[in-house]
Amino acid sequence: MVTRGDFQVPADGVRVSGVASRYASALYDLADEKGAIDAVAGDLVALQKMINDGEDFRRFLRSPVISRNDQSKAIAAISAQAQFSTWTQKFLGLLAANRRLFALEGVIAGFRAILAERRGEATATVTSAVPLSASQTTALIESLKKSVGRKIDIVSKVDPSILGGLIVKVGSRMVDSSLKSKLQRLKLAMKGVG
Repeated sequence: MVTRGDFQVPADGVRVSGVASRYASALYDLADEKGAIDAVAGDLVALQKMINDGEDFRRFLRSPVISRNDQSKAIAAISAQAQFSTWTQKFLGLLAANRRLFALEGVIAGFRAILAERRGEATATVTSAVPLSASQTTALIESLKKSVGRKIDIVSKVDPSILGGLIVKVGSRMVDSSLKSKLQRLKLAMKGVG
């Protein structure tokens, strides 16, 4: 991880604020101490999927008008329903009690970056217009593994505005094969012709 001002930039290039970075490090240290790294990592993958798939959940995490008590109760109920590990549930309770749920995405990115670094992996952020199927994800992982030369951890994001294709970012390298970008390049080329 490279520190730039109040931000840390993991190898995958995701910006993690100082607050999120500190919480991510604390969570990693706790999970490591308790022998629960894989369980917590799995919980965080599920949480990221919940964030990606649920506009209401994203608003809940970022809302300054929901009281600390209501956020704590809600996140406890969500954690129990999702059957997260004890350590993840306690950690989410701590974030809610400290009014830091808004930093959850950064915490997840920071935790996954620390985990990938310790395991000698690279993290790829993949943005698609629709969720990737299991076979598409597997094929993409294999392709990226050959290209990068290391095991790859994929962080999937869905952004319907890209229309189609993929945007893949590994470290400082980015490949944008989205339909939106291709149309923008075509528009610029057409302006140059006329």
